[in-house]
Amino acid sequence: MKLSRRTMLQQGTGLVGAALLSGPAGAAGRASTKTSAPPRHRLGVSTYSYWHFEGQKYPIDKVIDHAARLGFDGVEILHVQLPDESSATLNGYKRQALANSLDLISLTIHQDFVSPDPAERQKNIDHTKHCIDLAYELGTPAIRLNSGRWKTIKSFDDLMKAGGKEPVLPGYTEDDGFKWCIDSIQECIPAAEKAGIVLAMENHWGLSATVEGVMRIVSGVNSPWFGLTLDIGNLMGDPYPQIEKLAQHAVLVHFKTYFGGGVWYTHEIDYKRVAGILRKANYNGYVDLEMEGKEDAETAVPKSLEVMRKAFA
Repeated sequence: MKLSRRTMLQQGTGLVGAALLSGPAGAAGRASTKTSAPPRHRLGVSTYSYWHFEGQKYPIDKVIDHAARLGFDGVEILHVQLPDESSATLNGYKRQALANSLDLISLTIHQDFVSPDPAERQKNIDHTKHCIDLAYELGTPAIRLNSGRWKTIKSFDDLMKAGGKEPVLPGYTEDDGFKWCIDSIQECIPAAEKAGIVLAMENHWGLSATVEGVMRIVSGVNSPWFGLTLDIGNLMGDPYPQIEKLAQHAVLVHFKTYFGGGVWYTHEIDYKRVAGILRKANYNGYVDLEMEGKEDAETAVPKSLEVMRKAFA
């Protein structure tokens, strides 16, 4: 019998927090879902919601304070938003989260496995392993990965205009890119398993810009320590059939809002429909806000939380 990625994750991630995973394995010790009410989706907020790579970095401790005051359940931390990687800083966030009854959900990292240069790929593998260690110290049960891209479109703005897709590097094929990506992730799996950290690749851009590309990587890596960060705003075209295909492999969901208009684009999303798809897929894990609008986060994040609450009521 061929196991789905969700089944493999349920069977192989005993060390991971139950709120992150879905289904019976992630809900050990609780009543069966056949006899109890559907679980309440826990709602988180990414520090990215307060800082979109422009201007001074928004302090992570302030995001944690805001999350607690507004009533979120957890916080996802953007690695590049860290002021430093010292134990004092990481432990401070962990202590602050505990004091506010918040989970630290995931550490979002940026790496790229698509390069013909073995040394460049190894640099990104080493960076990923380093971030696994940081996630372990923070106490986050997952890190968000990228697949990587060809970088034949230099401007990110132009990449967004192209729907995240770009030409293959001359002299190479798509098969090369997928092999580099899959092999690199597989090299990181032992470190992830040892630390109890799930590698949660996002349907982002580059090789993971399409459902077909994402599923090719999922099948190629084939590990219970690898799953998806399902981003409902990174899907071009009709998103709902795509969300249905990816939801069974998700260990984290990114919930996008665009108050004030999107930084790169604005998607009209039927959030209640998305919530229904996730319920049908038996996704019981975290739904994590990435507010990507131009409105100030101080007002847009509370509005976004109300949207999330209504969608999953």
